[in-house]
Amino acid sequence: MDSPANTPRREKEAIPATSIPLSPCPGPRHSLKIPPAIAGGLKRSNGGRDQGIFKDFLYIILRDGVNHLVSENYFYKTEPYYTILKYEMEGRPVRPSTSDVLDAYVVPICLERAKQAGIPVCSWEISQGYVPLPAIIYGLNYFAASSDYVVVNNGEKAKEVIRHVTNKGKYPFCYQKLPGDATIHTCIGIFGKTVGSPSTVARLTAMVYEVFSIPLVTMVFIRVGEDYLLSSLSPTKYSQLSGEEKSILTAYLSNQAFL
Repeated sequence: MDSPANTPRREKEAIPATSIPLSPCPGPRHSLKIPPAIAGGLKRSNGGRDQGIFKDFLYIILRDGVNHLVSENYFYKTEPYYTILKYEMEGRPVRPSTSDVLDAYVVPICLERAKQAGIPVCSWEISQGYVPLPAIIYGLNYFAASSDYVVVNNGEKAKEVIRHVTNKGKYPFCYQKLPGDATIHTCIGIFGKTVGSPSTVARLTAMVYEVFSIPLVTMVFIRVGEDYLLSSLSPTKYSQLSGEEKSILTAYLSNQAFL
């Protein structure tokens, strides 16, 4: 992967990233608090601990007239979501869009959008109780998070997981049948780039960014032989980033790398 430090600079200097501190949310989709007005409320990101990346901060990069929002969480009814919505209502170009983040974290919708863009994806089904074995299970209820997937290999575990993700049968769930030789590959995408993944996954990471425009995202792929199939997308905490991943993200935030 090309190092951001080796990327040629453009003649036009970009505006450095700014950041907004976000108040903690009690759950993935529970915060109803609308963020403060952007004008006059920004603090410049200026290094410090953890390479200048701070927990619960929303970073905004203005590049070629488009505002790119970097956050640990874009779930519906969170402050990053409302910030994106505010930009859209004001007619200012912004990435990702509200439709991108709404679609990305609902597994069936995510996979259908990815499939239409030519990304190989796992076959999926929605069920109220039946699941083939082995399989990977995702909840679909309002409180479910795509990061909370479970691999089930036997009937007893499957029953327990289904009871939990359906809230005792109240909601459906999504499953993906796993071939016997399947393995799970998880990685983080940073503006369409990934660290330490095979070239196939690196190419798919770039494609995922083209579809959803989410700067920071965790991707789950199912590997079957030499093929990698997208299984889900989910938010990424800054604390989950490795040293090299933090360096890449910091390069974007400080305009050493270009979108």
